Amino acid sequence: PCPQSGYTVAVMNVGAPAAGMNAAVRSTVRIGLIHGHRMLAVHDGFEGLAFGMVRSYWEWGDPTGNGAGMGDPTGNGAGMKYFEEISANISKFGIHALVIIGGFEAFTGGLELVEGRARFEELCIPLCIIPATVSNNVPGSDFSIGADTALNTITNTCDLIKQSAAGTKRRVFIIETMGGFCGYLATMAGLAAGADAAYIFEEPFSSRDLQANVDHLTEKMKTSVKRGLVLRNERCNENYTTDFIYNLYSEEGKGVFDCRKNVLGHMQQGGSPTPFDRNFGTKMGAKAVAWITAKIKECSRHGRIFANTADSACLLGMRKRSLTFQPIAELRQQTDFEHRIPREQWWLKLRPILKVLAKYKIELDTSETAHLEHLTRKVLVPEATL
Repeated sequence: PCPQSGYTVAVMNVGAPAAGMNAAVRSTVRIGLIHGHRMLAVHDGFEGLAFGMVRSYWEWGDPTGNGAGMGDPTGNGAGMKYFEEISANISKFGIHALVIIGGFEAFTGGLELVEGRARFEELCIPLCIIPATVSNNVPGSDFSIGADTALNTITNTCDLIKQSAAGTKRRVFIIETMGGFCGYLATMAGLAAGADAAYIFEEPFSSRDLQANVDHLTEKMKTSVKRGLVLRNERCNENYTTDFIYNLYSEEGKGVFDCRKNVLGHMQQGGSPTPFDRNFGTKMGAKAVAWITAKIKECSRHGRIFANTADSACLLGMRKRSLTFQPIAELRQQTDFEHRIPREQWWLKLRPILKVLAKYKIELDTSETAHLEHLTRKVLVPEATL
């Protein structure tokens, strides 16, 4: 057994399942045990923490199954109503730090816990959030665990759907993807599967755009390619629903092409995680524990832990090529809370490529790619000169 640190770290999942969550929990728990911490599993998200649904990870082979035995915790946000209970349980179970794995709810819940620090001393503990959601809508992170698996599933499904039209003449498929208000899945799957259009909330579209897409598809049907693919994010527009777009295309395409619609639903969450998601989850878990361990030591005063600074509650996010810890309080300004998406999203720059690949006549600005990151080389000094 590893030397005991005397500290207790709790791991919890918040929100819907995402492929790769288990890998993150597993690596968090095992690396925590190696650091000598006592590792606790919290079931059913923040509600579970409020109602004391906490158990200890005893041996190595413990975290298994979906959500690492934490059930399907669809509990939303911490909810101000549970502060007393959560604080009581943090001191009852002697929790010194908290790792939260989840999507947007994990982020908002973490923010609420930080706000509650002023009123409840027990909440003054180091806190780390690992983004895990298929929607990829967590501020402060370019990627979240589970998005890669979802994207693979959607792309494979789109391929199968397109192949189903191989024998038929002229058919357009309208496919609805998940992701809430975040158009990441629709955009990326559109790029991968060769969609003729991808409708998303972040890029408003009008009836004229829909008409232009229909005209474009009508022209396309005159060529050798006799099938079209249109993706639509589930919350891209409350009036232009999947049914509406399907009806519009069916009417406008009469005599030229026929239409089929498909709502992918929860199959998009995928079954087994892709290698990327497993790898990513494992790295995130390991990095989170290393950070938590350092923070516990930093905030420890005479055996008691008091973490009240903004940088003691962080979100571990993938930024360009590096994994960085960002104080969640600072991410508040970057968030559109009403639509549960970050204000700025890197993948929106890829949208013009969709148009080009679908053979629309547009100007494509690729100037940004010219600015490469400059790496400075370390010059090694020969030992003799030292």
